Amino acid sequence: MERSFNINSPAEFESISLQIELKNINEFTREMNLNISWQALEPDFNASMKRFGKKVKIPGFRPGKIPRDRLLQQFQPNIEAQFMDDNIQKYYLNGLQEKELVPVNQAEISDVHFHFGEHFSFTAKFEVEPEIVLPKMKRKTLDVQRMKFISDQQDMDVAVDQLRKAHARIETIEDGAQEKDFILCDLQKLDDSGVPIIGKKFEKQLLKVGDGSFTDEQKEKLVGLKPGETARINLSDDREKTSSSPYELMVINVEREILPEVDTDFVKLVNPDLDSVEGFRDEVQNKIGENFDSRSQQSFERELTDAMITKVDPGAPPSMVDNYLSNIVEDVKKQNKGEPLDEDKVRETYRPAAERNLKWYLVRKKLIEENELKVERKDVDQEIENLVQRSPASEKEIRKFYRKPSNRKRLEDDLVEKKILDYLEQFANVKEVEVHTKDIRKDTHGY
Repeated sequence: MERSFNINSPAEFESISLQIELKNINEFTREMNLNISWQALEPDFNASMKRFGKKVKIPGFRPGKIPRDRLLQQFQPNIEAQFMDDNIQKYYLNGLQEKELVPVNQAEISDVHFHFGEHFSFTAKFEVEPEIVLPKMKRKTLDVQRMKFISDQQDMDVAVDQLRKAHARIETIEDGAQEKDFILCDLQKLDDSGVPIIGKKFEKQLLKVGDGSFTDEQKEKLVGLKPGETARINLSDDREKTSSSPYELMVINVEREILPEVDTDFVKLVNPDLDSVEGFRDEVQNKIGENFDSRSQQSFERELTDAMITKVDPGAPPSMVDNYLSNIVEDVKKQNKGEPLDEDKVRETYRPAAERNLKWYLVRKKLIEENELKVERKDVDQEIENLVQRSPASEKEIRKFYRKPSNRKRLEDDLVEKKILDYLEQFANVKEVEVHTKDIRKDTHGY
C-alpha cells in the first residue's frame, strides 16, 4: 500500500526501536528513512485494530466484540490504513528524537510500505536550520564604512520650515485658490463622454494646488477656484490600475496654510526655555547633527551585520523564507484594507530582504550561543531606569509600557543586539567616508 502524507513536527513521544537511515540532501534538507519491524509495531497495530473494531458494525456481533480474524478478513486494507494514520507521526517523531533533529517545516512523507505481519517503512523529507560555523575572528576581519554626514544651510531651512508648518494656522480663502493652497472638494468620476459614473463620487477630498501629481495644465485649472465653483480635471486612479481618469471637481472650501515668522514669539512657542532666534537656530543645528549621527550609526550597524553575513555565508532554508514572505503578505493585506493585491509581486519584492534577515537570524543565534551574549533581568531594569532619567516627565507612561511582557522582551532583544554589535565592532576594519547631504538630496529628489 503506497500513501503520501503531510504531518506536523515534533512533540514528546515514547522512544521505540527504529532502524533509521539519514541522508543530508544539502545543508538544510534531510531525508530520513525509517523501518520498524513487525515485532516492534505489533502492539500499536493491535491497538489500532481494536479502535477500528469499535467503529464498524457486522450483523451478529456487538461493536468491539468482532473476532480479530473476521475483522482482518473483511477490513484488512482499512485497518492497515487506520494504523498508518494513527502511528506514522509517532514513528517519525521518535526518529527525530533519536537523531536530535528539529524540523523547520512540515515533513513530506513518501515511499510508505506496510502490510499486516510485515515491517513498516517510509521516508520523511524535511528542512532544518543549517549548521552555522563561525570563522575565527581577528582584528580588521570585517570591512565596513562609517559615514560622516556634512549638512548645509538647506538642511537648516528644511528643519525650520517643518517646525513652522507644525505651528501654522489655517485660513479660509474666499478670493480664489493660489499655488500651495488646499482645496476641500467633492470629486465625481466621469466616463469618457463626460457622464457621471454612479457610485464613483468621493466626498470631502483634499487636494493641494501645485502638488507634484499635477501637470502645469492641471494646476492652472485649480488656480483661482472659489467655493461653489467647479472644474474638470484628470486624476490618476491606482485602485483601478488606470493612468488617469476624468473627474468633475466641486469646491467646498479653499484653505491656506499661514506659516509663522521666525521671531522670538515663535521661538518661545517651540521651546519656552529659549530666548533668542540665534539660540533656536543653534538648537536646530544640534538636532540636525544628532539625526545624521543616528542615521550614520544605523548604516554602520547594517554594514557590520551584512559583512558578518557575507563572512559566514549561510544558506536560508526555502521553507523559512516562504513562511517569512507569507507573514509579509498578510501584513500588506491588512495595510491594503481589502484592496486587490498581487501576492506574487509582493513576494518577489520582499524576497531579498527575507533571505537576508533569515541569514542574519541564523548567524545572530550562533553568535549568542558561542559567545554567551546574554542579558539579565537586572540589565533590563537598569535600561528602563535610564529611559526614565532621560524623560522624567514621562516616567509613569514608561513604567506602564514596560510592565507589559512583550515590550520588556523587545527591550531585552534590543540590549542583546547591542551586545552583538559591540562584539562585532572590535573586528571591524572601518573606513570613514564623508557624505554631503546635498548629494543625498540630488540622488533622492534630483536637486
